[in-house]
Amino acid sequence: MTASHVLGRLGESVACRYLERQGLVVLARNWRCASGELDVVATDGVRLVVCEVKCRSGSGRGDPLEAATPEQLDRVRRTAYRWRREHRLSGVGVRVDLVGLEWPPGGPVRLRHVRGV
Repeated sequence: MTASHVLGRLGESVACRYLERQGLVVLARNWRCASGELDVVATDGVRLVVCEVKCRSGSGRGDPLEAATPEQLDRVRRTAYRWRREHRLSGVGVRVDLVGLEWPPGGPVRLRHVRGV
C-alpha cells in the first residue's frame, strides 16, 4: 500500500469519527461497484449522505477540497444512486458531501466539511 493510500484510509477514519460526532450513522466505507467507489455512506436519519473524502499531507499540493472535480462528484452521485437502489432504499433522498483533511507538518489535522456539493 502506498503512502497516499495509507493517508487516504487514515483520513476516511478521521472523517467517519467526525461524521458520527455530528450525529450521522456510518453505513458503509469504501463501497465499490462498476460505476465507482463511495468513500463513506452514512445517514442523518432522513436521507442517505454520501461523503467524498480528500486528504493532503501538507499545503504543498493545494486545498484538498479543490481536488474533487465536477466529473468525480457526478460519478459519486451516480454511484450513490446505485447504492441506494441495490439496498432497496428508493424513497430515500441522497445528499453528497465533501470532507477535506489536511495534515500540515508539525500541526494538527484541519478538517472541513461541505454539505450538499
